[in-house]
Amino acid sequence: MAGTVVVLNGPNLNLLGEREPEVYGRETLADVEALCRTTAAEAGLEVDFRQSNHEGDLVDAVQEVRRSAVGLVVNAGALTHTSVALRDALATVVGPVVEVHISNVHAREEFRHHSYLSAVSDAVIVGCGVQGYAFAIARVATVARER
Repeated sequence: MAGTVVVLNGPNLNLLGEREPEVYGRETLADVEALCRTTAAEAGLEVDFRQSNHEGDLVDAVQEVRRSAVGLVVNAGALTHTSVALRDALATVVGPVVEVHISNVHAREEFRHHSYLSAVSDAVIVGCGVQGYAFAIARVATVARER
């Protein structure tokens, strides 16, 4: 299968490995990117890996790739719980969308229990650490093959 899976990372994910390592682990965003590239290559896919601390940049990225990407993996960070704009953009993605959270958001603060993105995602992976990104890419590849 040829094509590109887009991996979008939201606010503060550039601080992985430094910010709350007891919650998010010691892996850096560069480690996550390497994992995503390896996993995608095994599935015959390329990766477009991005991170932004700005909601509008993430909305623009989704709109840019919504028809061309094989699928989209998104860890929107705190925007998961606040952004209707990102939710609405993700609803326009043609390929599968997989929402990822490194920590188990359901075992954390109450405000993290609700996601605006889950309703427009094909799958949600929660609490698997950065390995969740690999699971998400594998899922995108499977769903894309089935379509």
